[in-house]
Amino acid sequence: MRGERIIDPHTHKHSSGGCLSLNSNEEDIVTVLAPRLAYFAAVARHEHVTRAAHELGVPQSTLSRAMVRLEEDLGVALFARKGRTVSLTPAGRTFLGSAERALAEVGRAAESVRADADPAAGKVAFGFLHTMGSETVPALIRAFRVTHPRVRFTLVQNYGEAMIERLRAGDLDLCLTSPVPDAPDLVARRLDEQRLRLVVPDDHRLATRKRVRLAEAADETFVTLEPGYGLRRITDDLCAQAGFTPKVAFEGEEAETLRGLVAAGLGVALLPPPAVARPGVVELTVTAPRAVREIGVAWLDGHPDTPPVAAFKAFLLSRRGQLLPV
Repeated sequence: MRGERIIDPHTHKHSSGGCLSLNSNEEDIVTVLAPRLAYFAAVARHEHVTRAAHELGVPQSTLSRAMVRLEEDLGVALFARKGRTVSLTPAGRTFLGSAERALAEVGRAAESVRADADPAAGKVAFGFLHTMGSETVPALIRAFRVTHPRVRFTLVQNYGEAMIERLRAGDLDLCLTSPVPDAPDLVARRLDEQRLRLVVPDDHRLATRKRVRLAEAADETFVTLEPGYGLRRITDDLCAQAGFTPKVAFEGEEAETLRGLVAAGLGVALLPPPAVARPGVVELTVTAPRAVREIGVAWLDGHPDTPPVAAFKAFLLSRRGQLLPV
């Protein structure tokens, strides 16, 4: 085992000035140790530097020096010489268990990100509005999976501002939202627009009408989504254009809940069309102001796409003007 030399770190001095202090911060010691864990595990497995170097494809001298530096930096002897072989000390056996778990976790993480980026079977983290969940998004995913049957989705249903926060945090790759965001760190593309209707109880004074100007509801009590929801912002803006501030009786989190409260006579609401007609309400076309909400897709600017994300993004953009059911 010529050239193999395990040096007791307690007696060997190195120009680096000795082992890491016990007071060294965690980031420093991790930076020092991480690149050497695989080397250490290979030497421990073979109990032979030459065979370990052959397996790793590195010069024996490089591996020997790495083990010496590892012991120096830890301030503990990890190996003991026995003739032409090396064996782990008690400290070495303790360290090996943790090193193997760390390496296994790194391996699992690598496999996970590779799997997520796989063009055929990777993952897309996709966010969408509550009002898109019953019909629009299932139809989109079903159509996309005709050509990409093995792509996996992590789905998040939330209001617009919360999804934008998750985009910025890296939790989402793409999101369908409204209004279409305008921010320097985001890229957003308008895909479609959706007409909003004034929803009234079926015994309401306006229930016999098919069309209505929003100003005719100025004296009504409204049920709306909570502040922060895109549809709430649009409702407030449209009412302002019609010359009034809505009197709000209830602020909720989900459009169909509002529709149910309208049916119960609690107020009126500006809402997108329902997936399934609800009894007890009448849905009126708003003629003025123009009551629509734009639906768009957004993603983080400069964020590299994996192949499945790029494919789904291209698919969404190809549906411009055809995103919503007629």
